[in-house]
Amino acid sequence: MTLLPDCAPRLSLIMDSQKEALRRIISTLANKNEELQNFLETVDNTLVGLQRESCKVMTDLEEELELLSSAVHERGEELRDIIREEKHRKEAELQEQLSEGKVALQSCEQLLEFANKTLGITTEEEFLTAAKQIKERVTMAPAFRLTTRPAVSENMAQFTVDFSAERAGLQRLEFLPVPRPPEIDVSRCVVCDNNVTVAWRPADEGDNDDFTGPIKSYELEYRKASHDSSARAAAEACWEKICDIRDSQVTISDLKFDSRFIMFRVRAKNKAAAGEFSEPVAMETRAFNFGFDAATAHAELKVHGDTVTWEPQRVKGHDPRLRAKDCKSRSATPSPNKAGNRTGRDRFAGESYTVLGDQEMAGGCHYWELRLLADWKSFSVGVAYRSSLGRFDQLGKSAGSWCIHASQWLQNSLAAKHNNRARALDWLLPQRIGIYCDYDNGDLCFIDVDQRRLLHSFKTKFSQPLVPAFTVWCGGITVVTGLQVPSFIDSFLSTSRSLSDLSQ
Repeated sequence: MTLLPDCAPRLSLIMDSQKEALRRIISTLANKNEELQNFLETVDNTLVGLQRESCKVMTDLEEELELLSSAVHERGEELRDIIREEKHRKEAELQEQLSEGKVALQSCEQLLEFANKTLGITTEEEFLTAAKQIKERVTMAPAFRLTTRPAVSENMAQFTVDFSAERAGLQRLEFLPVPRPPEIDVSRCVVCDNNVTVAWRPADEGDNDDFTGPIKSYELEYRKASHDSSARAAAEACWEKICDIRDSQVTISDLKFDSRFIMFRVRAKNKAAAGEFSEPVAMETRAFNFGFDAATAHAELKVHGDTVTWEPQRVKGHDPRLRAKDCKSRSATPSPNKAGNRTGRDRFAGESYTVLGDQEMAGGCHYWELRLLADWKSFSVGVAYRSSLGRFDQLGKSAGSWCIHASQWLQNSLAAKHNNRARALDWLLPQRIGIYCDYDNGDLCFIDVDQRRLLHSFKTKFSQPLVPAFTVWCGGITVVTGLQVPSFIDSFLSTSRSLSDLSQ
């Protein structure tokens, strides 16, 4: 058949179109082929992984079954040994009774034969002698001292066993589930000396119907909170963790109590996985927290968080004329132009080198500590009525401030100061001082924390709110707040009261 001349280009176009379609099919098949190869590789890897994991869990199962079988065998041997020991004990007692009974029977038969022969004696003297012997032998005869009842019984019913419950338990063997949440035991939790002991009860304790396997460890989380609402606390900031706890309690030490509550929650881990956390429990962690009131700080004192350092510079407060001017202005009516400049009026000047705390104490018991920086030369620490201190006043020189003053400038000295009177203290200069204030009872104690020694105590009656007060000259100090009243304070209170005359 001969094609027409105009058909050739058309056939070429058709072939080109078919080739393009075939190329698309080939590309699609190649992609599908690659996809199938990847799929088969994934399935193959999954199959290998499945075989590996199946082998692992099967090995674990065989190990557990072997341990279980060994435990049953060992316990069975223990029970058999108990029965054998009891059997041997009873056999020994019965054998001993048999031996004693045979000896008594033989003695009794001999005595009976001798008595029968005695009846045939005709001589009076010989008969009386034989009769006396028989009487004496009867009195001492083993047959009359022997108990004629078996020492033990044949009963061994106390060793009857019934393992139906155990068999039922074995029949309920299942794969290990995830452990249920423990329950925090608030009655066993203790908050003391900025340490918190948290105790809990495992959820499966005493529950054999929902056994979740042995607990390998616990994980505790805690966070600080301003309220005791567990729902709100769970949704707030991140929790801090303590992992791999082997006991059903843990103690967290050296916490700073700068919040009203600390929330705790715990979860259990077994061989399989970790369970859900318990319901959060709030523990109250009240403590005295304060910072430095930078607005009161002497111009040569620099406040950096909980640290104050002395950084000398030329300041107007060194001018003696300013002191007289300040004293005069305190007794006169304040100028309207200066009424709004409270920061300048509150700041200490001159040679006071003082800074106050920013929180007042108007009741209750409070405790904080002062720690010295390496280059310190002189400092004072105590409490004061804020209104009792003028710009140039030093701690301990007014009726409204109480402190101890330490110095290692030229020579070492330590003194208690109040109302412009000082009492020298014969103690080594401490590096860590605890300050305890019981506002309601009027107790103010200063303690060498490292040596657990009472440095000094004041006994008074506070009439206004108090603020912590500090003087620093050369070097610096750091305050530690958020501390509970330590338990060792009680040992000092009796001493403090017996030495209350020191505050006079």
